[in-house]
Amino acid sequence: MNRRQALTVFAAAALSRRAAHAAEPDWPQWRGPRRDGVSAEAGLLTKWPADGPKRLWQANGLGTGYGSLSMAGERVYVQGGVNGRSVVHALGRADGRKLWTANLGPQGSNDRGSGPRGTPTVDADRLYVLTENGDLACLNAADGKAVWSKNILKEFGGSNPYWLLSESPLVDGERLIVTPGGRGAGMVALEKSSGKVIWKSADLNDPAGYASAIVAEVGGVRCYMNLTARAGVGVRAADGQLLWRYERPANRTANCATPVFRANRVFYTSAYGTGCGLLELKAGGGGVESREVYFNRDMMNHHGGVVLVGDHLYGFSNAILTCMEFATGNVVWRDRSVGKGCLTVANGQLYLLGENGTVGLADASPLGYQEHGRFRLEDQGFPAWAYPVVCGGRLYLRNQGRLECYEVRT
Repeated sequence: MNRRQALTVFAAAALSRRAAHAAEPDWPQWRGPRRDGVSAEAGLLTKWPADGPKRLWQANGLGTGYGSLSMAGERVYVQGGVNGRSVVHALGRADGRKLWTANLGPQGSNDRGSGPRGTPTVDADRLYVLTENGDLACLNAADGKAVWSKNILKEFGGSNPYWLLSESPLVDGERLIVTPGGRGAGMVALEKSSGKVIWKSADLNDPAGYASAIVAEVGGVRCYMNLTARAGVGVRAADGQLLWRYERPANRTANCATPVFRANRVFYTSAYGTGCGLLELKAGGGGVESREVYFNRDMMNHHGGVVLVGDHLYGFSNAILTCMEFATGNVVWRDRSVGKGCLTVANGQLYLLGENGTVGLADASPLGYQEHGRFRLEDQGFPAWAYPVVCGGRLYLRNQGRLECYEVRT
C-alpha cells in the first residue's frame, strides 16, 4: 500500500468512526429524553457473564455527589464537589477523558454525603446546571464558559432543604423550569437564553422537595408537574397558575421521586410510611380538574424512582422491588432483588443499582422477577444513589467520584 492509499484508508476509517458516533442516541437530561427512565435501546445483552459485562473505561476524580449524567454527541456531563467547589465536568464519551471543568459555586456539605445531586440538562449547544446550593448556570456545552447564572434560592426566597437541592432543570421550548420553593415562587419559568423571569407560580408556596419536574399535555393544556416538600402539584405552562395540589402521597421528610404521567393520569410516590397515589386529570376552560383514582402504601419509593413499562410500574418500595398495575395500584409481585436502589429500563429489562453497589439485570415483566446477572461496584464510602444510564449500547454507572462505562450491546 502506498502513502496515498494509506491516507485514503485512514480518512475513510475516521469518517466511519465519526458517522457511527454521530448516529448514537443522546441522553440529554435527567432520566433520559422523556424524563421517564425508559431507554429506547434495543439489541442489548439479555444475560450478563458471571462477572458482569465488559468494562470499557473508568473516569475518576469527579468529586463527591449523587447526580446522574447526561450525554450529547461526543460528550458526557456530570456534576461533582471538588476542593470545596460545586463543578460540572465534560468527559469524552469514547474514553471518559476529562475535557473541561466549570466552577459553579460553593459546594454544599451534608452528613449523608456532600456535593451536587442534580443532573445537567443539554439543549442544543447549551448546558443548564443547578447546584446543591441553588446556583443555576447556563453554559456553552462545548467549553463550559458561562452564558448567564443566578442563585434561585436568593432570587426567589427559597430555603435549601436539609439534604440539599437535588433538582435537575427542565427545558421546555424557550423556557427553563426550576422549583426554588419561594413564597409565591414555588415554581418559576425563566427565559433559557437569558435567565430572565417569565412567570412565578403565585399560588404555589410549597418549599422545594428533592424531585424534578416533568412536562405533559392534559387535554390540550400544557402542564408542569412536580413533587414538592408538601404535595404533588401541577401548574399551567403558559402562566404558572396552580392547577392541582395533591398532598396524600407527600411526606414531611423527603419527597424525591419524579412523577410518572400517561394518558391524563399522573402518579406520585414517597417513602417514610406514606405511599403512592394516582390522579386522573381532565382539562376544561383552560384549567385542569383532578380526581384521585387510588391511594395505597404498596409503593413507598424513597429516592430510586419508578418506571412505567406497558401497563405496569416498577420501583423499590423501600427496599423491596415491586411491580404494580398503573391503572389500579394492585401489586403483581415483590422481590428483594439488589436491595433498596434505583433503576432504568432498556430493551425490556430493568437495570438495577442497589445502594450497596450491587448492579443487576432483570426482566421488566409482570410475570415475576427473573434476574439475568449481577456484579458489584467498588465501595466509595457512601451509598450508590446515582441512577444508571443506558445509551448507545453502553451502561453508565456513577458512584461518587467514579464513573464506569460498560459494553452491553450484543
